[in-house]
Amino acid sequence: MASEKITVALAGNPNAGKTSLFNALTGARQHVGNYPGVTVEKKWGHVSLGGQEVEIVDLPGVYSLTAYSLEELVARDYLVQEKPDVVVDVVDAANLERNLYLAVQLLELGVPLVIALNMVDVADGRGLKIDPDKLGRLLGVPVVPTVARRGKGVERLLDEAVEKARRQKTWRPLELSYGSDVDQALGELTAKLGGVGPALSPLSPRWVSIKLLENDAEVQKQISRELQLDGQLDPMRHKLAEHLRLTMDDDPEGVIADYRYGFIGGIYRQAVQETRAHRLELSDRIDKVLTNRLVGPLILLAILYGIYQFVFWASEAPVGWLEGLFGWLGGMAEASLPDGFVKSLIISGIIDGVGGVLGFVPLIMFMFFVIAVLEDTGYLARVAYLLDRVLRLFGLHGNSVMAMIVSGGISGGCAVPGVMAARTLKDPKARLATILTVPMMNCGAKLPVYALLIGAFFAAQQAQMLFALTLVSWGLALVAARVLRWTVLKGDTAPFVMELPPYRLPTLRGLLIHTWERTWQYIKKAGTVILGISILMWALMSFPALPEERAAAWEAKAEAAVTEEARQEIEYQQGQDELAYSVAGRLGRALNYVTAPLGFDWRTNVALVGGFAAKEVVVSTLGTAYSLGELDPEDTGGLSERLAKEPGWNPLKAFALMLFVMIYAPCFVTVAVIRNETGGWKWALFAMAYSTGAAYVIALLVYQGGKLLGLG
Repeated sequence: MASEKITVALAGNPNAGKTSLFNALTGARQHVGNYPGVTVEKKWGHVSLGGQEVEIVDLPGVYSLTAYSLEELVARDYLVQEKPDVVVDVVDAANLERNLYLAVQLLELGVPLVIALNMVDVADGRGLKIDPDKLGRLLGVPVVPTVARRGKGVERLLDEAVEKARRQKTWRPLELSYGSDVDQALGELTAKLGGVGPALSPLSPRWVSIKLLENDAEVQKQISRELQLDGQLDPMRHKLAEHLRLTMDDDPEGVIADYRYGFIGGIYRQAVQETRAHRLELSDRIDKVLTNRLVGPLILLAILYGIYQFVFWASEAPVGWLEGLFGWLGGMAEASLPDGFVKSLIISGIIDGVGGVLGFVPLIMFMFFVIAVLEDTGYLARVAYLLDRVLRLFGLHGNSVMAMIVSGGISGGCAVPGVMAARTLKDPKARLATILTVPMMNCGAKLPVYALLIGAFFAAQQAQMLFALTLVSWGLALVAARVLRWTVLKGDTAPFVMELPPYRLPTLRGLLIHTWERTWQYIKKAGTVILGISILMWALMSFPALPEERAAAWEAKAEAAVTEEARQEIEYQQGQDELAYSVAGRLGRALNYVTAPLGFDWRTNVALVGGFAAKEVVVSTLGTAYSLGELDPEDTGGLSERLAKEPGWNPLKAFALMLFVMIYAPCFVTVAVIRNETGGWKWALFAMAYSTGAAYVIALLVYQGGKLLGLG
């Protein structure tokens, strides 16, 4: 008989295979959101086990439960406040000692725990023979060997987790000895906290005492706020710290960590046999080539170029099919709807606006697929390693690399998680420089703009042009970072140690899940945010309508036309007049005084203003603008074809526009995240101002320089 829902929390170090296990357990039954009050991603899903409903919550990947980072704080707060029925700690069997540090902290916390001994195949390949039964006995919890990416051991793991949740209803903290000095201090602190123990529930007074000795700022604040005991506890903490400094030249935090690792080492020696400890692993052999200082960068560039060739080749046909579909829909609406604003809204505002964005779904999907391949194989971490040395020359930090890659260093990322990824930087100035420069990367929202203009003006060199834009975005971001570090963000860069995960063979299922998650987010954005903005932009480009006398004059001219060609030309001029009279038209024309030196016309100006909401809107607005003013309303060709035929457009103008879109103000979501991450509007407004100014100067130099060279 089914009972109440059981909640299983998945914890684990980054790169331990936690996400693969979550996907294997939940499949397509997943949800994504944010934890309340913070921007850390929350993933959860459901599964049924013999009628028993089980909710799986994927916690952020963390190395410990000490609140050094927001992810660690979120994971710990979830365990303490939500009290899941059982926690599954996913440990990397090939790096068991390091991964068990989190497991020991979970045991000290006291949560009902099951350990997923993941990637046992990799450990076997390295000559590590792990006895899971002995490991489980020594730790006092069930240990289940798994290979999550193949689904091996997943069912048994879920059985053990559910059984553990049913069997252990209360928390049972593990108590380790940390040596006589720390143990004595712990005893005194615990005695003070013991009287208020119920107020700390489900935390044990001893666990809180350990955290106080580890200088955990969040626990200190909680004790100060809720128990007003800090005045009595601080002298005990300081006394121990001073004693350890004098006797061991160490601090309580270091001593506690040493004893935990000692406990782990004792278990490791009993449960693990290393049969080929000194064997050069396959990952090491591959890294000797892929991360080589001379050959590695060349291989990286070749892979990047190959990716773009593949993406354009694979997406060419499906993009054409979707363009044909939206063209057919527009033709159907044109033929079946009566003339008027409703017809204009459906054709120009919705079909041409949103269709222009959705038409690039295949290209986006293939780009996300290859990015998932790079991530799941572990190569993306090697890219970060290769670029680390370069970034440090420009005043950035090793962790900046991953933030820039996530933002679109390989076209198709997103600046929002990129800005948030900068949290891992402990150097505040390098972190700020990273936050201010990652929006210059080629995010997925800019790809439709590039695809549109490349398809219209650089059709014979599509991959080469996107490859060049990628290099340009990196170059501009690095130069911008160097300038920022020389001026408003002066200071040294903190040292950095990078961890390289082993290479793994990705599974098709995992790649498809990752690709679909990101593609679906793009489609949802096109169907909601972009649709709303497209309709708004259509309204701004359609109202106010021409005065009756002016409209009547155009109709009289059209009726007086002697040929069909002359009538179409007059109707085209009427469309231009209507657009120019609208709110958007007036705004675009007003901006002409500023953007004319860049070669942009007023319709492009309107698209760029809309692009501040989301960069995809540049495409949808151009689609609406050129649909409203189209010479032949029965022409159902794609927007690329229309732009290629439009007077005033040429490759030089298209290239200047792509550079402007690459650099100018981030979308408003990114600006809001920058505000949150920097603690105020000062740096968010600075990001908008300096990037738009830089975009203007660079587009001006390129366009005017190109004209001088006779290129436009």
